[in-house]
Amino acid sequence: MKSVIFSFLLILALPLSMNGNDFKGIKRITANESQNESNSWINFVKLFELSEIPEKSLTQIACDSKYWLWINEKLVVFEGQLKRGPTPNDTYYDEVDIASYLKLGKNKIAILVWYFGKDGFSHKSSGQAGLVFKNDVLHINSDNTWLSRLNKAFEYTSRDYPNYRLSESNVRFDARKESFDWILLEDNLRGFGRAKVLGDAESSPWNKLVKRPIPLWKNSGLKEYKNKINFPFVSKGDTLILTLPYNAQITPYFKIRSDAGKVIDIRTDNYRIGNTLSVRAEYVTSSGLQEYESLGWMNGHQVRYYFPEGVEIMDVKYRETGYDTEFTGSFTCNDAFFNRLWDKALRTLYVTMRDTYMDCPDRERAQWWGDLVNESGEAFYALSPSAASLTQKGMLELINWQRSDGTIYSPVPGMYTSELPGQMLASIGYYGFWNYYMNTGDKETVEKVYNGVKKYLSVWETDEKGILVHREGDWYWGDWGTNIDKQGIFNAFYYLALKGFKNMSELLGYNGEVKKTQEKMDAFKKAFNAQLWKNGEYRSETYTGETDDRTQALAVVAGLADEAKFPEILQKLKTQKFASPYLEKYVLEALFIMGYEEYGLQRMKERYSEMINDPARTTLYELWNIGSGSVNHAWSGGGLTILSQYVCGVYPVEAAWKTIRIRPQMGSLTYAATENTTVNGKFSVEINKSNGKYRIHTLLPQESNAIVMIPVSYKKINLNNHLIWNGKEKRNQWSEYLGIDNGYHTFKIKSGNWNFVAE
Repeated sequence: MKSVIFSFLLILALPLSMNGNDFKGIKRITANESQNESNSWINFVKLFELSEIPEKSLTQIACDSKYWLWINEKLVVFEGQLKRGPTPNDTYYDEVDIASYLKLGKNKIAILVWYFGKDGFSHKSSGQAGLVFKNDVLHINSDNTWLSRLNKAFEYTSRDYPNYRLSESNVRFDARKESFDWILLEDNLRGFGRAKVLGDAESSPWNKLVKRPIPLWKNSGLKEYKNKINFPFVSKGDTLILTLPYNAQITPYFKIRSDAGKVIDIRTDNYRIGNTLSVRAEYVTSSGLQEYESLGWMNGHQVRYYFPEGVEIMDVKYRETGYDTEFTGSFTCNDAFFNRLWDKALRTLYVTMRDTYMDCPDRERAQWWGDLVNESGEAFYALSPSAASLTQKGMLELINWQRSDGTIYSPVPGMYTSELPGQMLASIGYYGFWNYYMNTGDKETVEKVYNGVKKYLSVWETDEKGILVHREGDWYWGDWGTNIDKQGIFNAFYYLALKGFKNMSELLGYNGEVKKTQEKMDAFKKAFNAQLWKNGEYRSETYTGETDDRTQALAVVAGLADEAKFPEILQKLKTQKFASPYLEKYVLEALFIMGYEEYGLQRMKERYSEMINDPARTTLYELWNIGSGSVNHAWSGGGLTILSQYVCGVYPVEAAWKTIRIRPQMGSLTYAATENTTVNGKFSVEINKSNGKYRIHTLLPQESNAIVMIPVSYKKINLNNHLIWNGKEKRNQWSEYLGIDNGYHTFKIKSGNWNFVAE
């Protein structure tokens, strides 16, 4: 465990704003025939001999846009390179140790580069296809001694094409024109010529090369589909529908025997979302026995292969790839509905992680920051620590793309340049940047983004009444749905942004900013309640629709609403249900904060019922019902966080999980348990209410503490079979009694295995 945590901290320590490598004298190369056309594929080959094998051989590789690497016919990297870029101008590079793939004598490096050649909602094209390769151990660098050629078997498919948000094109391969024999050691490399040198590695338009801050993809290898097919058989011209075990990022494979010139079409059940198209693949057969894997990833629950009549199908498989993190978290309770919700939220989270966090893996693949705030919060309860690096990458990108006027916008990287004010305030705030710090303890990243956060907050002004000056940004958006009090929402998110900034300032020792921000928060809270609290509800002055549940909830979550208002807010949340799955997370959170956990669980069931009870899908929809939205949308998984953080009551109150609060809010549930591996080690919490007894069993990682909170209604409390409370504190060597906090007895314990029994 210590090695896992140490490796994670090393990843966090990598400064995104620095190279981490010297590319002086290294060249950028391409094929002589390359015209930088979109959807171009280029082969690169380097032949060399070795008289000894190094123990380690770190290699730096960059391209625009993706690459596949083979050494001596063995696959080393499946889809390397991150989409551009760390800033609007710069490019990422990968670092790979290739030593284990080398051999004595003749060696061959083969690299296939896919140049997207167009912008998207997650990629900024440099406008120039090419490759950079650097290996100081072998003294092999990209230059004109490399061999290269355009791969003319890769083409555009027939119409229709993916929607404009995607930088990827459909992938078509015409096997009559070329095979993959060029990666073989003994291939004669027909058609290859010397590579063309474009310029220095770090010259325009690629500019600075920045080390990849997240792991290379997890790779399952080729796997069988769920439904078993008796191979071989001859197609009658039908579509073969194959089922995946869950919604996954996959590349499809097949092995066939065919005449030449037949077109095979491959797509998933997620290919069409309303009228919006995702990616698909085509393959044009050569003659005889052949096998092929389409390299552009797609996602869904089913893969649909159309094989023309007469094609003999020998085998079909798929490869799952995705972000390299482990499913170390879990949640279970005595209600199967909530178990399914947690599991579907986890699957939704994972299928929306790759180069960036994304809203959906089919329609957009875009790093919308409102979605990312929800996603990153879930990851800390569900995934291993490596997942945090994707949040860190997103934070640094958001600030590195900041405009000179101080505004920030997402999705970045990419071509979309519109600011959504509500989402941007959420991103830099208490549930965004600050939540990342609380879960990781990564002070260095907070330092890097701090000035950008301060600059963005300066864009916002308050009026003579003390609340926000009306400001619409580029896209005046608050949420999907109806009855959206946008100004109410923005004001609440602004207060959360101030709260996060104050905490950052305190962490970094900027005491003047702490004092100034606290004064601003105090004045704002007073003005917010004076101006927006009217007739038992929060409502901005210009809003005329029905009472907005979002504004009521965000006022509670932000800390703007005092406890006296809770009963009236509860009544509004019982009748008003307008929030989309994006902001419903905050509505549910507000109910638990106010102490209305029983209704919180009831509302969660009501709102999520259709998607949780859908037997055909393992992921959560974009909207409450299946319609024009995606069926695997990042922002819908907030229930996962609620179940672990509030129902089981587990939350870090000291950065990096050094101190954990355990305050379960079970409602009518009688059993619940959650666990995960944090940067500080593994925790687990199990709560059981039965036979008049209330049991909490917890396992705490080394060098950690916990604040365990037990309702004062329990009069006798034992810890590991030792009486610690019986109407008054029983002093002991295992726990420290901290008093009563909001109706709870509070006890401090250290790392270890603990059993509380209250009755």
